[in-house]
Amino acid sequence: MQSPQVQRRWSLAGDLNGFFGLVVDNLAVMAFLATVLVGLFKFPADVVFTRMFPGTALGVLVGDLIYTVMAVRLSRRTGRSDVTAMPLGIDTPTTIGLALLVLGPAFTKFKASGMDDHAAAIATWHLGMASMMVMGLLKFALSFAGNWVGRVVPRAGLLGSIAAIALMLIGFLPIVEVMQVPIVGFVSLGIILYSVVAKGVLPGKVPGVLAAVVVGLVLYYGLGPMGLAGPGYHPPGALTLRFALPLPSLGFVDGLASTVPYLPLILPFGLLMVIGGINVTESARAAGDDYSTRDVLLTEAFATLVAGVCGGVAQTTPYIGQPAYKKMGARAGYTLLTGVFVGLGGILGYLSNLVELVPLAVLAPILVFVSIDITAQAFEASPGRHAAAVVFSFFPAIARLIAIELGNPAYVAPEHFNQLLVTADQGMPELAVIVALGNGFIITSMVWAGFLAAMVDGRSRAAVATLISGAAMTFFGVIHSVEPSGGLYLPWNLEGVARTLALQLTAAYVVLATVVALLGLQRQGSGRD
Repeated sequence: MQSPQVQRRWSLAGDLNGFFGLVVDNLAVMAFLATVLVGLFKFPADVVFTRMFPGTALGVLVGDLIYTVMAVRLSRRTGRSDVTAMPLGIDTPTTIGLALLVLGPAFTKFKASGMDDHAAAIATWHLGMASMMVMGLLKFALSFAGNWVGRVVPRAGLLGSIAAIALMLIGFLPIVEVMQVPIVGFVSLGIILYSVVAKGVLPGKVPGVLAAVVVGLVLYYGLGPMGLAGPGYHPPGALTLRFALPLPSLGFVDGLASTVPYLPLILPFGLLMVIGGINVTESARAAGDDYSTRDVLLTEAFATLVAGVCGGVAQTTPYIGQPAYKKMGARAGYTLLTGVFVGLGGILGYLSNLVELVPLAVLAPILVFVSIDITAQAFEASPGRHAAAVVFSFFPAIARLIAIELGNPAYVAPEHFNQLLVTADQGMPELAVIVALGNGFIITSMVWAGFLAAMVDGRSRAAVATLISGAAMTFFGVIHSVEPSGGLYLPWNLEGVARTLALQLTAAYVVLATVVALLGLQRQGSGRD
């Protein structure tokens, strides 16, 4: 018989809610990955489902098991019964970015070199594994600076940047999927909003996320054959049994050389996950669960390395929205259930079957809810006077969203996209500015929110230091990269419009820092700076 102290670390209804929410989050990302590679780039499906999925799922298993242990330990240490584990899963923005900007183009390039589809797919898979190793090692090295960043950057900068991702990428893109099959998607979203946001009780006290998925599936497959589900309906295909063990492999060694041209993309992806891990730890802290930033970051780095060694091609990360899972009533059990379900699903093959069977219109509403909750928390947990700083942090993410959509080969051919960046009748090409504003958007959002929050508090020196750091990062393309791919560079190697834009953006930060410093001189006697 369990003691009350052990029993209170689990919540049946809450952990089931969290389990379905976190599983669906992971399913949605894996569905996006498969859609981009198989649907857009015509990648062999068997390589995606039997080579890439198992290792990626294993990384989720390892990370979620560690986060479960961390939650149990925090509960024991604090004596609190409401500790919620950090949710870990496959990162959405970088997985989509890696598929669109690295894996897909690399597959096309390998085929152009004379490889057949299968050989090109294996070479691309090895490139993906190597990318995971590079990002995992980078995250491991940078994880020890996490606590320092958490102390230096104001909460508006940390939470505002996460809210920007949530609203634009985790929320807006899925809401498009919802509206493509509106009856199914809207009803599923409404059930989630009623049960989780409005705290309504469903018949039989069924968990809201589970109810939304079940009702969505019934509507989708019930109305679809009659033509009532909308033009987004696709009938299910034949299920294929797939069994694959994610065994350790040195395949990543074969892919290391191929990563070199993509390092300007791969390294920022890893850096963004470190920043993101810091932000979500702060988000959990604001909700009452004080996890060690270093331990959170080390876990995601270790899980990413495990995934890479075993064939994974998508990095793991602590998910934005730990407070959302806390509101669902989830405790430590939901990450344990999720890790086991996803990990076994990658091995036994039912994960790929679910990706094929569960439409995005049913999965997307959960992501929409998470984005709403994250954005609301950014305002609620930050000081009221910093609300403007939180809003200011949204603009780079808007630019990134536009760039992703326009840079998608399904909308604009890559050669045409590049031409648009360097042609304009006068001034800077508008699309080039949008792309530059969106590149490195997470860090840009932190810089912008931190700068404005410091000004609001009358800390002109902190505002100046933030702007100067922004100038340094702009100079080398860490943020505002003028490369369409978002890569880093040495500015003196740039030419034409690209060089002009890079120097102009860098100078803008320096000049503004000078102005803020001069304005701050009049506050020296007030004791505020």
